[in-house]
Amino acid sequence: MEFDTKFDPRYGQPVEVAPGVRRLTVNNPSPFTFHGTNSYIVGASSLAVVDPGPEDEAHLRALLGAIGNRPVSHIFVSHTHRDHSPLAGRLAALTGATVCAEGPHRAARPLRTGELNPLDASADTDFKPDMFLADEQTVEGDGWSIRAIHTPGHTANHCAFALEGTGIVFSADHVMAWSTTIVAPPDGAMSDFMASLDRMLERDDRLLLPGHGGAVARPRSFLRGLKTHRKMRERAILERLSSGDRTIREIVRAIYRDTDPRLHGAAGLSVLAHLEDLVSRGRARAEGEPSIDGIYHPA
Repeated sequence: MEFDTKFDPRYGQPVEVAPGVRRLTVNNPSPFTFHGTNSYIVGASSLAVVDPGPEDEAHLRALLGAIGNRPVSHIFVSHTHRDHSPLAGRLAALTGATVCAEGPHRAARPLRTGELNPLDASADTDFKPDMFLADEQTVEGDGWSIRAIHTPGHTANHCAFALEGTGIVFSADHVMAWSTTIVAPPDGAMSDFMASLDRMLERDDRLLLPGHGGAVARPRSFLRGLKTHRKMRERAILERLSSGDRTIREIVRAIYRDTDPRLHGAAGLSVLAHLEDLVSRGRARAEGEPSIDGIYHPA
């Protein structure tokens, strides 16, 4: 994979990224958010906002400044991580917009006995949309139409949004130019993520506008690369099991040795996601239920 890490966030300034689409980036950089979370303003006379972002006063002021006196009819939320959804409620209260999303936060699978969810702190469990979006449901605005595409994997309720008639998709955290997506159980599932990649590959989009970083200008080839990358990671995990590694810690130490150590916890959850999928397909074996501290063997 070749990732594009060139990005100027221009905090607080609306940046036109396509006709009728402007990006505003939150000043919340981190190893997980890159330079920050992208919000998008769609339309000319009556607007939609995609992913209003975290509770951040400066970003709320920037959004309101970019909106000006124009009405906002809808707010679309891709998923319920705290860097994407919390500002939706306040922005809706100030604009009267309808908040649209797949649904409230939920895990991809139930917690197992004795398991704690390490991702609880990142989940916006207070969020509830005004409009629950079915897969392929379209919402019409003044001069724009947005189609919901259910893309679970990063979270169970992740949704991408296609701007109809333009070839543009707001891909949120499902596909990003700067990095692979974190898929971490129990909130996410690798089998869901791979199916969602296939779903996006079936489309003929020309531009993906992600939740972090810059645009994906060649979606088909990039999506194929992401799928290949995940298959290679799966193969590397199976090779480590065949070489005698039995724990996720050992596997991470081997195959993520060049990765920022601050991301090793997330890498471990990604390995767990792969192992859950491999065990379910009979490609690997766990002693008991797959878990972050589990013992694994080749099938």
